[in-house]
Amino acid sequence: MTTAHATGALENPYPADSILVETLTKLLGSTCSHEVVQEAEAAGWAPAVWSALAPTGAPWVGVPTEGGGSGGTWADALAVARLCGRFACPLPVVETGLLGGWLLAGAGIALPDGPVTVVPGRAEDTLRLDGDRLSGTAHNVPWAAASERIVALVGDQVCSAEPAVANVAPRRNLAGEPREVVTFEGAVVERAPAAAGVDAAALRLRGALARAALMTGALERAGELTVEYANERQQFGKAVASFQAVAAQLVRLASEAQLVLMAQHTATAALSRAGEPGGDAASRCAFEVASFKAVAGEGASLVTARAHQAHGAIGMTQEYALHQLTRRLWSWREEFGSTASWRREVGRSVAEAGPGRVWELVNEGSASLAAVRGT
Repeated sequence: MTTAHATGALENPYPADSILVETLTKLLGSTCSHEVVQEAEAAGWAPAVWSALAPTGAPWVGVPTEGGGSGGTWADALAVARLCGRFACPLPVVETGLLGGWLLAGAGIALPDGPVTVVPGRAEDTLRLDGDRLSGTAHNVPWAAASERIVALVGDQVCSAEPAVANVAPRRNLAGEPREVVTFEGAVVERAPAAAGVDAAALRLRGALARAALMTGALERAGELTVEYANERQQFGKAVASFQAVAAQLVRLASEAQLVLMAQHTATAALSRAGEPGGDAASRCAFEVASFKAVAGEGASLVTARAHQAHGAIGMTQEYALHQLTRRLWSWREEFGSTASWRREVGRSVAEAGPGRVWELVNEGSASLAAVRGT
């Protein structure tokens, strides 16, 4: 009997620390059960998961040790995000380290011991500073009420505030994750100038990178669940995966997940060559990050459709894990820029490179654009 198999992991020239990956795989696998994730969606927080995860230092991987973080490479930081996506971890892990920790450490503001969230910076936001007082409204802020500090980039200033000084209106995304509306009315905040190279565009780029890494892990697991189910489900006396039409869908699904993983490896390599995760390397790798987010968004659309087609009705039930991944994929692909917006960014880079340098752009990435710009 023919059965389908998920493709193996692609080789990564900049691998993450194996002990970190093994430890987090076991920890998240044991703590982020289907039931725990379901409960977190209802309650807005998963205290047992945070209590287990925080002592490992994983939320602060990628933040320099001198800034209060756990240190580590780009590969390490993105591996943490990828594993959080794989297990649908219901916590602001990337906000605490890759985004909020990065902003705070760069500005010389002490990192708290607890979780941190970040104001994504949307067009409808109205935040403004008057000295040390912050006013205005921020939208779509992840886990604002549950975090120890809310971090916002207002102009060239990094602001850190306790949720208690703000009015937090509860909102949820499609995945049941808190995405709240936060209003400040002259609240006194801690602030400091942002590090060189840190602005709204840099935050958006880094946020897109973090979301794409989360999506990579979720896509992998959704693909695995689908292949496992298709191999187990019997129809007419044999596994449904053995039917040619289903097998073709599974191959496309697995290929898309691996394509996104390859995009992560490419982005990791470019970032690792450009600098440490505590700096502004992401801004120097804009083409790779934009491509990664665009590919992840496209992969999310294709993989989720095929996964639910292969599963049928069971894939939509609350008792089955697939929906915890697919709803997150649908939510994450729209955050820090939609798939369409990042496609346009890739297109602008191709146009800037010119018809004679497209291969150089594909082969060398952002480095070839730097040559075009003379920077």
